[in-house]
Amino acid sequence: MRFPLLFSPLAIRGAELRNRIFTTGHDTGLVRDNRPTEALAAYHRARARGGAGLIILQAAGVHDTARFSDHVLMAHDDTCIPHFRRLAAALHDDGARVFVQLHHPGREMMNRLHGVQRSTIAPSHSPSERNRTVPRVMDRPLIAEIIAAYAAAARRMAEAGLDGVELVASHGYLPAQFLSARLNQRDDDYGGSFDNRLRFVAETLDQIRAAVPDGFVVGMRHSGDEHDDAGIDGDESLAIARALSPRLDFLNMIAGTSASSSGAMHIVPSMATEHAYVAPLAQRVREATGIPVFVAGRINQPHEAELILERGQADLCGMTRATIADPDMPNKALAGETDHIRACVGCNQACIGHIQHGLSVSCIQHPETGRELELGQRRRAARPLKVMVVGGGPAGLKAAAVAAERGHHVTLHEKQRYLGGQVRLAQLLPDRAEFGGIVTNLAREAEHHGAVLKRSSPVTRELLEAERPDAVILATGSLPVLPPVEGETERLMLAADVLRHSARPGHNVVIYDWRADWVGMGLALKLAKEGHQVRLAVNGTCAGDALPHSIRDEFNARLHRLGVQVLPWMRLYGMDHRTAYFNHTAAREAVMLEEVDSLVAVYANRQEDSLKADLDAMAIPVRLAGDCLAPRTVEEAVCEGMRAALAL
Repeated sequence: MRFPLLFSPLAIRGAELRNRIFTTGHDTGLVRDNRPTEALAAYHRARARGGAGLIILQAAGVHDTARFSDHVLMAHDDTCIPHFRRLAAALHDDGARVFVQLHHPGREMMNRLHGVQRSTIAPSHSPSERNRTVPRVMDRPLIAEIIAAYAAAARRMAEAGLDGVELVASHGYLPAQFLSARLNQRDDDYGGSFDNRLRFVAETLDQIRAAVPDGFVVGMRHSGDEHDDAGIDGDESLAIARALSPRLDFLNMIAGTSASSSGAMHIVPSMATEHAYVAPLAQRVREATGIPVFVAGRINQPHEAELILERGQADLCGMTRATIADPDMPNKALAGETDHIRACVGCNQACIGHIQHGLSVSCIQHPETGRELELGQRRRAARPLKVMVVGGGPAGLKAAAVAAERGHHVTLHEKQRYLGGQVRLAQLLPDRAEFGGIVTNLAREAEHHGAVLKRSSPVTRELLEAERPDAVILATGSLPVLPPVEGETERLMLAADVLRHSARPGHNVVIYDWRADWVGMGLALKLAKEGHQVRLAVNGTCAGDALPHSIRDEFNARLHRLGVQVLPWMRLYGMDHRTAYFNHTAAREAVMLEEVDSLVAVYANRQEDSLKADLDAMAIPVRLAGDCLAPRTVEEAVCEGMRAALAL
């Protein structure tokens, strides 16, 4: 066996796990009326069937004051029991053990409930910097009520047939607020000294243990370092873990806090973060406590998890995004089929990015994620067709893979020597090389299912006449264009040309970032690192306005450290000699930027669908997917490529 430690069983109290892979508690957007749904069950069953040893269900609120969003699970009354019972039974049937997170956010209320901001609670007066909430200070009767609510919720989960619970004391939520010397300023026996700050969590764990059967697992999620100047650091975290460990069956180590921008980056770390970077923190806790320790944080591949176990850094590895990208990753690793694993690239676009927009979880590479009820079973074609896919970017590759999997005879034509389309440009940005893995994954998937991939193969009308396909999926992408600019434009260049090194900017560079996404920020970082003086003029409220906020904040921090000047609300309208002219889109006033050696434009692409006219004239059925339909992102390209193939 290639991964002997990863696929060894682990007994924790009354639960035996078939392997050392687990999915961490994470929001899915698949909850309705605060209860588990069929869609949520189908989502988790895909990962249980794919081989995960443990599924930790997302945060379940223990008290009415814990309703931090419209789609939070609630475990605060007995009516939830049958709903959780059905979900647990389904996952048990697929061989996985099931825990659930018990949660109270305290002051960290992230969403409005039905449009209204709810009141929040905390141990002390401690306004939340990131979520802009001012909590009500908890009195002793409320503290007792919340502790009892945790215990009652645990009892319900045991009655529902789950295998354990995880107290969420991580990421700056209510238990962590009691633990923090900076936030907890109480002068009674729930604050002040280290032992007093532990009291809320200790009493909660004691009451949970008293409320559940002896074989029921009770653990805690804990941030090994909150990465915040006002947060719990590594030494404090270790002391807390050591003190509470006698009450726990496991500790689940993570990093970060919801309370600040610097801490929130670590809740779902991006591809700019080192793989398995929390493992050293977990190792310290494991050596200090002697109890089973779980760890998560950018553990994307089975060999990374095996190495963590081999080094003795943890007992169980959280591989949540790895299974969002490929639910069958554990089974593929067990079978030695690692080359067929669809590796997560850490883009955060459709997983946490969807959740932040109030949407259900998915994956830009695997749109089936979060849509298991609709797309979980691939239907074979009633009649195999001769299918031509034009374009070897993400849309075309996904279309070829899915069409071939359904039994069609598929040939993909890419006019360039290389596959990937604009992904090949995106991977040239700083810390975005991993993004190129999308092309590797999709090409392998297409070839595995029997699609023929032809490079340096432009499609012309003559080729169409010769091949006479039954259907064509057009995925020819889009082309970069310059924005409309008045005046002199000899200093104006495309971002794509700068990335390809076919255009070389001067020392003083202004980047006009119409898209407010990865490209403008990444190009600013690249040029600043190369020694250019960079101003980033963004057609948005901030750099990265269109990105998930954790990534946006991380890259803004890096721009700040490199001295890049960011100018928001900018719309380019003119240029002469070394001056660029902008409108401030909110104030409707002119802004002049002088001493500009080069103006680099990150602007809206134009769709490239010129072949459609020939296809229509020849009466060949055609479906458009991705940027040739309308320029957007890789997520839309892959999803539309899949749907075009499913429609054949």
